[in-house]
Amino acid sequence: MDLLIYLEKDSPRLQYIFHHIFHHVLGLNIVFTQDQKFFLESKIPKINYSKKSFSDELFFYASNFLFESNLKKQDLVFSTYNGVKIFFLCNNSALPFDPFASSFYMLTRYEEYLPHKKDRFGRFSVENSIAFIHGFLTTPVVDYWILFIKDRLKDRFPNLKFKQNSFKFINSIDVDNAYAYLEKGFFRNLGGLVKDLFSFRFKKICNRFHVLFFQEKDPYDTYSYILSMHRKYNLTSIFFFLLGDYRFYDRNINPNNLHFQNKIKDISQHCDVGIHTSMFSVKKPQNINIEIARLEHILNKKILNNRQHFLLLNLPQNYKNLIKSGIQHDYSMGFASYPGFRAGTSYNFYFFDLEDNCTTNLLIHPFSVMDVSLRLYLNLQPVKAFSLIQQLVKHVKYVNGTFISIWHNESLNDQGKWGGWSLVYEDMIKYIFDDN
Repeated sequence: MDLLIYLEKDSPRLQYIFHHIFHHVLGLNIVFTQDQKFFLESKIPKINYSKKSFSDELFFYASNFLFESNLKKQDLVFSTYNGVKIFFLCNNSALPFDPFASSFYMLTRYEEYLPHKKDRFGRFSVENSIAFIHGFLTTPVVDYWILFIKDRLKDRFPNLKFKQNSFKFINSIDVDNAYAYLEKGFFRNLGGLVKDLFSFRFKKICNRFHVLFFQEKDPYDTYSYILSMHRKYNLTSIFFFLLGDYRFYDRNINPNNLHFQNKIKDISQHCDVGIHTSMFSVKKPQNINIEIARLEHILNKKILNNRQHFLLLNLPQNYKNLIKSGIQHDYSMGFASYPGFRAGTSYNFYFFDLEDNCTTNLLIHPFSVMDVSLRLYLNLQPVKAFSLIQQLVKHVKYVNGTFISIWHNESLNDQGKWGGWSLVYEDMIKYIFDDN
């Protein structure tokens, strides 16, 4: 036992957030007690999380939030502490706010269970988030709050030993569309050709003919380049493949196409592979199993990793459906339209189901930035995009978290609207591995 924690009462919410902060992140073994006499007589490192302190112990004021079991709009008041936004403010406590209640609010995405306006794809909009409204979306506030807790513990208990976390980088690639022209068949290419003609996109027409009839490389075939970067920097890389049936928002190659299957097999020899569950699977959850089965058949291995296509998360049902389908790791936690930390953290964390008031075994891996957010939503030029990426990386390095980026095979082709963006990708990787 490394740390004793006094509680006036217990709850599933409290158990979840205390285990995340103290055990998962700080690496401490914790024991709870509601015995005041035992707590006061104990000589080991200890904290009091309740409504009032006993004497001069390390005391954190306990707001009511973690002891509730219902869902209701919280009356949040915001302030700043050591340059970081805080809420669930309090007085006469080790910190001027309740970091446990605040962290639980962010990690569980509590606000996404409350009534809100969705965007045109049915997603929780970034403009609805308190992080965006109050200007802390690009700061991993939960990770900073945990450092504040750690500092208080170190000041009071200098011999307490913490886990030594280190900065990590995960390079993730979404394959929504494996090829621009190849393997799409006569009718899809004909339809694309007609569309290009009516839009006067003559350069694309030329590209299509050169690829289809003169063996020029397909512009979306950037896999050798991505794998070369993977090998050069010894990256941890994950590819997510869309294998849903063809629909308006799900437009990848037919999953039965042998060339496509061989490409997936080839990439799996070098990198981890996960399923990129389709937009349609959100409406028809039974399709999750179908799509996972397709990838498992191709690779002859169990698939445990997922990322939602279009980052369409509809909490908690999406995550419940993934759990039922055997998914153990999800990489969808982030906003499509803006970079930053949707759950306020760069650390992975277990999904807590607020409807059922319980911890699950689904591990959430939040990402910080996506190419589409920078180029298409924010309309940033490469120089400004790289500057924003640097800001995010600095934060994650400071808290020793994990920086996860999302790129697409098609955004690295250096053509058209993506001209110059492969340099942003390379500069990001170089910057990440720069020790200065």
